[in-house]
Order: sequence, then C-alpha cells, then structure tokens
Amino acid sequence: MEHCKRAVKLMHDYTSIFINSIRTIVSVIALSFLIAGCSQSLSDYKQTTPAFDLKQYFDGDIKAWGLVTDRNGLVKRRFTATINASWQGDQGVLDESFEFDDGERQHRLWRLTKIGDQYTGSAGDVVGEAAGSVVGFAMNWQYQLMIEVDGEPWTVGVNDWLYQLDDDVVINIGKLTKFGIEVGQITLFMQKQS
Repeated sequence: MEHCKRAVKLMHDYTSIFINSIRTIVSVIALSFLIAGCSQSLSDYKQTTPAFDLKQYFDGDIKAWGLVTDRNGLVKRRFTATINASWQGDQGVLDESFEFDDGERQHRLWRLTKIGDQYTGSAGDVVGEAAGSVVGFAMNWQYQLMIEVDGEPWTVGVNDWLYQLDDDVVINIGKLTKFGIEVGQITLFMQKQS
C-alpha cells in the first residue's frame, strides 16, 4: 500500500511539474505575441512627412556620426563616416568610409536597386541581399552583416530604421541580433553636404 501511495504522489508531482511547464510555455508565447504586436511597423508612418525619397537624399556627399552600443546601451565604439552616393536610373551606389575612435577604418560599397517603394541592396560584408521599404518619412532596411567580435567572425541580423527629419538630416537606428536576441545597436546621424 505504501508503494502505491508513493507512486500516486510521484505521479501528482510530475503532473504538477508538467502543468507548470505548460503554463510557462504558454506565458512565453503570449508575451512574444504581445511584444510583436507592440513593435513598430512601416504602416505607422503613412501620414508622416517629408516623404523619404532615398534617391534624392542619397545623391552626393553625406557626413555621418555614430555610436555602437551593447545590448545594455553602453557605448562601445564611436565613429564618423563619409558617404558618396549616386544613382543611374533605379540603380544606386553608396560608397561608405568609416573611421572608428580606436583608429580602425572600414569601407562598404552598397549597390542598390529601387523597385517602386521597395529597395534591395548588396555589399561585400552583407550575406545575401538586403531588402527595405519606404513609407512616409521612414524606411525599414533589413539584412545579415558579417562582423568581427573578439577576433571571431559573426553574422548578425540588422534591422535598420531610417527617419528623414528634413532635406539634410536622416537618423538611422539599427538593432543587431544574433540567434534572434538583440546584441547591440548602431545609432547614426547623417547630414547631407551642400
């Protein structure tokens, strides 16, 4: 009889653990949907102005200043950049040169294609193709980028949001993710040169 009581208690304990695990999983799933529902969407910017004309803004010389922060918001690097941009029809080139506060220099050459309000792009350190859309004064641009972290190559997801504040100023906020987890952010202030 004692053996049966222990078996029933053990069954009850496992059932409680199983039910609590199911509750935890359901809570995580519900929280994920809630967070996804709260995230911004390009449609949030339909009525905003000025209308972001990527071809017009990224035509000529642009100066930029930026910060790289870790997932806790701590500034890890600062940089300046120059961008020389040009378009031939719906084909664009952004020639970017970066100089970081530790002396490192980087170069990225973007080749862009405009299809309506959609854009695609490629660059040497971009895995596959970048894709983005413009609505109102905002652009959302997503791609996979190869970077080096502590001497190791990483591929991170980049979710860039660009906002055109006026004819000369664009702010870019990019979230960096690895395995779906945010690992950092890049904030960039761009000013078109006359």
